[in-house]
Order: sequence, then structure tokens, then C-alpha cells
Amino acid sequence: MEGKRTIMRRSTLAAVAAIGSASLLLSACSKADDGSENGNKSAGANAATKGVVNASTQKGGTVTYELSDVPDSFDPGNTYYAYMYNLSRLYARPLMTFKPAAGEAGNELVPDLAASPGEPSDGGKTWTYKLRSGLKYQDGTPITSKDVKYAVERSNFARDVLSLGPNYFQQFMADGDKYKGPYKDKSAKGLSSIETPDDTTIVFHLNRAFQEFDYLVATPQTAPVPQAKDKGIDYVKSIVSSGSYKFQSYDEGKQAVLVRNENWDPKTDPLRKQYPDKIVVKLKVNPETIDQDVQAGDAIDLAGTGVQAATQAKVVNDASLKANTDNTYGGRLVYLAINNQVAPFDKVECRKAVQYAINKVSVQTAEGGPIRGDVATTVLPPDIPGYQKQDVYATKGNKGDVAKAKEQLQACGKTSITTNISARSDRPQEVDAATAIIDSLKKVGINASLKQFPSGKYFTDYAGVPSFDKKQNIGLHMMQWGADWPSGYGFLQQILHGDAIGASGNTNLSYINDKQINEMLEKAIATEDETERNSLYAQIDKRAMDQAALVPLTYFKVLLYRPANFTNLVSTAAFSGQYDYLNIGTTKK
Repeated sequence: MEGKRTIMRRSTLAAVAAIGSASLLLSACSKADDGSENGNKSAGANAATKGVVNASTQKGGTVTYELSDVPDSFDPGNTYYAYMYNLSRLYARPLMTFKPAAGEAGNELVPDLAASPGEPSDGGKTWTYKLRSGLKYQDGTPITSKDVKYAVERSNFARDVLSLGPNYFQQFMADGDKYKGPYKDKSAKGLSSIETPDDTTIVFHLNRAFQEFDYLVATPQTAPVPQAKDKGIDYVKSIVSSGSYKFQSYDEGKQAVLVRNENWDPKTDPLRKQYPDKIVVKLKVNPETIDQDVQAGDAIDLAGTGVQAATQAKVVNDASLKANTDNTYGGRLVYLAINNQVAPFDKVECRKAVQYAINKVSVQTAEGGPIRGDVATTVLPPDIPGYQKQDVYATKGNKGDVAKAKEQLQACGKTSITTNISARSDRPQEVDAATAIIDSLKKVGINASLKQFPSGKYFTDYAGVPSFDKKQNIGLHMMQWGADWPSGYGFLQQILHGDAIGASGNTNLSYINDKQINEMLEKAIATEDETERNSLYAQIDKRAMDQAALVPLTYFKVLLYRPANFTNLVSTAAFSGQYDYLNIGTTKK
């Protein structure tokens, strides 16, 4: 996912029980129950990566989030940004979710709509879930297993309508290649491989073994949607809440306001605490303004990608300000995707020329220095299972090798290349990194021009559309990626598997469709033994680098400023180091 996760061992899944915020508060490292607006200032640097900062059960007030652009969608079945997976849990409850806890403890799966983890059978090809009793939507009507089934059908099998999320279910459900989706198939039966024998039971029949299926049902695509209320692409304007908050208003491109869902029952939900009266999400806010508002204690940066360069310089050089920061890995990779479908990068030698040409230290500097990430040499970050240290295209000091790059260019039959590189216009550090790459490439005869696009449409309209890339000669794409769930498969599948390529909404921006990689990914997810799975993930990483599918730039680290006035702040590995948005409150009235 665009900016997601880190590690957890599968062997712990069976032992995990639903865990509420009460246990979080007991391990908190700073209190705010006295109403002090600056209660978290004494917590210290990185405090939220170790425990809950400003722990409080105080109710009331408004929590404000700000975003520099617009999200892909608030629709839980049509989103793929980590921060929206995080935020959507407030109004959309999936079958499973991640425990609200600090650091890697936040990677543990716990039941949400489901009463317990899935029961696998048939060697991991069939998974059964039982829903909790007493579940209701915001209008008081009961939530049923049929609503979960429908949510999966609309999110995965109507790609011409909802194309922004991943399509794992479409790939792995039995007969998934035949079902046309609920907007075209009007039969009451729907997808036959998802059964609902009663209103609290849902059974998934897969076309092959999937040993990490509990992770898959933790995506918001399993959050229930009542079919009678679905409006396709326009459902985003009238989302029916299954969580602790519901939409009071939604002004597209400007703002969303959520208020308490009065039909949410805490007896059915050990995770959510419903602290603030209101949650406001402001869109298209200038990044520098967001930093100012965060430092003033008035807002949280929804994207969770960290402070801007000017703010970083200010806070890291002031001990009192640095004490309010959280700097952590988030299981993410910043990389340059080399588009295998845009000539001349359809030739591996031309791709290798790019690998050798780039001065990664200059890219790291453009992103904000070591505090924002270590120089990367692999596809998998060090905190994802399957990582093995390697450097296929090693250069002295990671500063590039002009001679080797030119050798590969010659082997490709070129003396120069003219191409374009895409980056997100509302991410200044990404633009700066792209500019540094352009400077490196120019030294070897690869002339790249920068094309900037808004992040909200980056995958739907621009970089993620193969026909657009070919027409615009965009052979290189700036990209940042984190695991859809904390495993090698959860990291690699959607950026390396050929099945992830579609007409739009792509995250496989390398557009690589390598038979060997595809087969190893399929073998890995069907392998029950975790050690063997991780060995396969390492082999896939090596194969992708041998094919020069992408250029690893940095293992991303986030530098978040911890705003005063907000309570229950905890940086979680489950969402790339972002603060867990599930139970944040405020001391402001």
C-alpha cells in the first residue's frame, strides 16, 4: 500500500484476542487527564513509538486532521492509501484489524467485526468467520454476513467502477475470473465462492491456498456495505457507518465532518472508545500550513508522511521541539519504478543503466537526510520478513557509477535516452528527490523531464495508467510503498506481480510481468512453513533486482511532530509509523 507496514509472526495469530484501549492506557508514558493542553510535551522524543502519549479517557471536543491534497477516496472499498486504511476504521469495521499499540506491537491482528480469527480448512483454501452478535449500522439496522460478502464483491469485481483498491479477492476467490460484479450481475446469489449460510457466518472458498488470509480480511474492503444503500462510485457521498463515527457532511475536495454514531454499541467493540464529539478532515491544505497547525496543537497531519524540510531543520536543532517528535521506520521503501512497457526501458540493459547512474546519497539528502531514511539496495525493507542484505548494483559510497551506467547504455544500443519522470506535485520532498535523480541521469546521457501530478489522482489518472504513460513517454515513476500487511507477500505482490496490472489504478508502476516472480509469489503464499515462505520472498527480491524492475532509493523513516492537546497518541508500525487514528481525543473544548 502507498505507505504501509512492518513485521509480525503468523504463529502468534491464533493466540491473539481482542484487545481494547484500556490495556493501552495502562502502558501509557504520559498523562493528560488533568486537562493540561501541553500534557505530552514532557514525554520525550520517540515516546509514541514505545507507548501511548497523553493517555486520557476524556470525552468531548473536536479532533482535526489536515491533508495537502485529497485522498483517493473515503469509500472503504475504493481506497489504497495507508492513512485512509487508518482513518476508515472510525466509520468502517473490517473483519479483522490491527491492535492499537506502539511500534511493532501494533502489527498484531485482532478481531473486529469477526468474533475470532478465521478458521482455515482444506489446506488454507477455505476460511470461515463468525461475526460478533448485536452489530448495527448507523441507522440501527443489523449488520449481516451478506453485507460483508457484498462489500468484497463491489470492491474487487467491479473494477470499471471501483478501481482504486487492491484486487486480491478477485485473484484468489474460486471462480473470481468469471464473476462480473454486483453492478452487472443482478442475481441474488452473487459470487458463489463466498457463502453466507446464516447472518453471522461467512465462508471464503479460494482457488488456491492463502496462508495469510487473516491479513487480507483486515483491509477495509471487508467493512460491510448494505447493497440497498450502495450507489457505486457515488457511495462516497453517503457512506453508511459500521464504526464509532458517521459522516455528518462531506464536501468533495474540501472537507469531511464525522460525528458520533449513536447506534455504535461498545459492547460489540472492545477497540474503539469514541472520545471526541467531532472529527474534521480538511483537504487541500498547504503543507507548510499543516506543519504550523500541528506545532500549534490544532491539527494532525493525516498523510502521516512527516514534517516538511523547513520544519525538520527547525525541530531537530531545538531540543525542546525535538522532544515532541517521533522518528521511526515504517516498513516503507522509497523507489524509482522503471516502466518496463515504455521503450527503451523494455530492455533490461537500459534499466540497468538507470540503476548505476543514480547517486542515492543525493536523493537521500533531497528527502531530508538520514533522519528520513537509510540508503536502500533491496526491494524489501529490513523490517519486513524475507529481507536479506544485498546490493546488486553497488557503487562507491552509493553515489552512482557513470562508467558502468554508460556501459549498460551501450549494451542497450543507446548513447542517450529522452524520457519523463513522474512525481506527486503536493509532496515537495518527492519532487526534490526526482530533481536529484534527473541530475544524476543527465551525467550518463539519460535526459529526463519532470512531470508533476496530484497524489489524489496519481494512480487513477496518471502514473497508474499504462496508456497514459506510453503516450506521455513517462518511463520513470517516483514511488513510495509499504506492505499491505506485514509479510513479504503483503509487500511484494501489488508492486511486482503481473496480475496486479490493470487499465488504471496500478501500483505495479514498473509494469513488470515476470513469469518466475509470479510463480514464486504464488508458491510462497501457499507455503505453510514461515521460514520457507521468507526464503522465497528473499529470492523474489533478488530476481526483481536482477531484472532491474525498480531502483531502491531509501528505506523510509517518518519524522512526525507530536501535536499538543491531542490525547492517546501512539505511533504504529501497522500504518507506517503514523499515529493510530482509532482513539485519538483532545483536551480542547
